[in-house]
Amino acid sequence: MKTVDFYFDFSSTNSYFAAFMLPEICERAGALVIWRPTHFAALFRGAGFDVMAMTRQKARYLWRDHERYAEFTGLPFRRPTRFPIKTSAALRIVLAAGHRAGADADVDACERAKGAISQAIMRAYWERDEDIADRAVLRTIAAQADFDADAILDTADSDSTRRGLAAATDEAIARGVFGAPTSFVGGEMFWGKDRLDFVERYLKK
Repeated sequence: MKTVDFYFDFSSTNSYFAAFMLPEICERAGALVIWRPTHFAALFRGAGFDVMAMTRQKARYLWRDHERYAEFTGLPFRRPTRFPIKTSAALRIVLAAGHRAGADADVDACERAKGAISQAIMRAYWERDEDIADRAVLRTIAAQADFDADAILDTADSDSTRRGLAAATDEAIARGVFGAPTSFVGGEMFWGKDRLDFVERYLKK
């Protein structure tokens, strides 16, 4: 089966849209999304890039553009009151969901679990303006998404999962990832939600 590596962070507005658009593309193409949570705050720090360094005019335009994208896709969207937000704990929960689903035994089950919790956290932040940096909020999100909340949070807090997130971020840097979201089909890289049509075309080659 073809696969698409999807590097994302919950603090990325464009990742929110892509997290729902890309799975639909992959379903049409008979491909599997490989969910790759990435700590882009660490990635940007390492590159010396300030994601918030933009003019007031550009920021105002981008928020309006996100609203238009919400209208275009039909996805609910609310500008969060906490932005940017710390996402390391939420990202580790995605890794924990995959691990507990049996990452070594069943790749499909692993990625379904990672996708389900990723979309649940995306909805909580970008649709309901919930504080996804708060452990209690993350526990509720996991429980409502039918995960064992206590077990998944314990796994997310483990040293091995913390190392796993750091390693995943290092892998993204090594592959040349510089922004979120980024998708790979094989060695071909596509940056941004507005390049997902290129992903679909490439999958159909």
